[in-house]
This record gives sequence, C-alpha cells and structure tokens, in this order.
Amino acid sequence: QVQLVESGGGLVQPGGSLRLSCAASGFTFSSSPVSWVRQFPGKGIEWVARMDVPGGNTYYAESVKGRFTISRDNAKNMLYLQMASLEPEDTAVYYCSAKYLMTSYWGQGTPVTVSS
Repeated sequence: QVQLVESGGGLVQPGGSLRLSCAASGFTFSSSPVSWVRQFPGKGIEWVARMDVPGGNTYYAESVKGRFTISRDNAKNMLYLQMASLEPEDTAVYYCSAKYLMTSYWGQGTPVTVSS
C-alpha cells in the first residue's frame, strides 16, 4: 500500500539547518507531484513547498522562500526538505504528501522545534 514516512525532525537553534526526509513506497513515486506541509503548535496548517511532474518545477510559500529547498531522488523513492536559517516561527510538525491516481497521501509527520 502507499506509504510515506518522514524523518529528520528535531530540536535546532535559530539560524540552524535541518534536512527532512520522506521515504515513499507502494506507488510510482517518480510520476507523483509531491509537497511538504506543516502544522503549527496552535494547529494552523501551512503549505510549504511543492514539486510538480513532469519537469520538476518547484514552488514555495513566501514564508520559506530562499530558506527551504524541496528535492527528490526518484532512484531512491525519497523526498527531501532542506531547511536553512531556521526561525522559531518554523516550529511545526512537517508532513510530506504525494499525489497518486488522483488521491493525496500523507505521512505521519516529523516534528521540528526551533529554539535556543
């Protein structure tokens, strides 16, 4: 079955960097558009980044543009979110998502806390 498993979250100081990973299985990952979304502690949800197929065009929320980079390794069925210049406002649970056969699938999330 379709499965997405995030990893790489944790505690990081302001200004630091972190790379989130998302392992995909059970579907044709290379042909699926993918996204990262985050849920803030107050439960608000924000779309973070997206990579389309074909072509690999990327899109980012204004709040993360220039600091976050979405990428994928289709050979490994992996999705990544490289985060730099992290701010306390980036504290959230981060979810990866993939669209397959017109259905969106989500992982269980990985928490990121930005604090000194």
